[in-house]
Amino acid sequence: MSFSERIAACQVFDPARYVPLMVDGAEMGLIERGFADRLKRFPTVFRVTADAAHLHEGLGGFAARTAAVDGALRELRAEGMFPAWRDEAFPVGTGFASPPAFNLERAAVPAFGVRGYGVHLNGYVRDGGQLLMWVARRAMDRAMAPGKLDQIVAGGQPAGLSLRRNLIKECGEEAAIPPALAAGAVGVGAIAYCTERAEGLRRDVEFIYDLELPPDFKPVNADGEVAAFELWPIEIVAERVRDTDDFKFNCALVVIDFLIRHGLIDPDHPEYETLIRGLRGGC
Repeated sequence: MSFSERIAACQVFDPARYVPLMVDGAEMGLIERGFADRLKRFPTVFRVTADAAHLHEGLGGFAARTAAVDGALRELRAEGMFPAWRDEAFPVGTGFASPPAFNLERAAVPAFGVRGYGVHLNGYVRDGGQLLMWVARRAMDRAMAPGKLDQIVAGGQPAGLSLRRNLIKECGEEAAIPPALAAGAVGVGAIAYCTERAEGLRRDVEFIYDLELPPDFKPVNADGEVAAFELWPIEIVAERVRDTDDFKFNCALVVIDFLIRHGLIDPDHPEYETLIRGLRGGC
């Protein structure tokens, strides 16, 4: 097995299966054709043609769009769609820094193929000359990737919070990292991917932070999302990513990025160029 297999798992995408979601002439998502057909039953919200799904031009402004889309989604939810509904709003726009055209329930983000954003924190410890990383095991009742391995802290980026504020909030909820300690996290970049999964099309950008933790720090989960934390030598973390699919699909990419940045996968590695290119994919 290889690191590049983890990259390949995040590059499964057949564009012929999708039509763009258009809002005021701008593409903001990619909708699977079958789901687009289902949206035809909401003609005051969506105008669906053979080659695109348009948010109805008569919906003027952020609030009207958000309310109209939410009403349609709640009707579909009552029929069994979106079982992982969270009542958590994600902004939809042409890019992270652009003004959102409307907000969308988080559970519906993959169905609409809109870009989702999140924060991932690598929590690591230096013990003499050894580098160790905190690894979280996701709780078995999680709707997404139960029992898989994860970063010490990771979470989606909801509407109304800055990245930094969201990271500090997630640090407290997921690992009991005090705000003063979490504030020392360093933003080190991002990964992006585009892949078809059971929940829909994931077109995500994950903003990555590193935090060196004191050797005596012990994470404690407060929100029920993590079953256990373990502190592993980085070589063991690398082996689990390379040789198994034990890590949640996007978390494996975050680890690969960490290994590259810390010189544990260097330019002489035979997969180096493939990994570098793959970590900044997307569609």
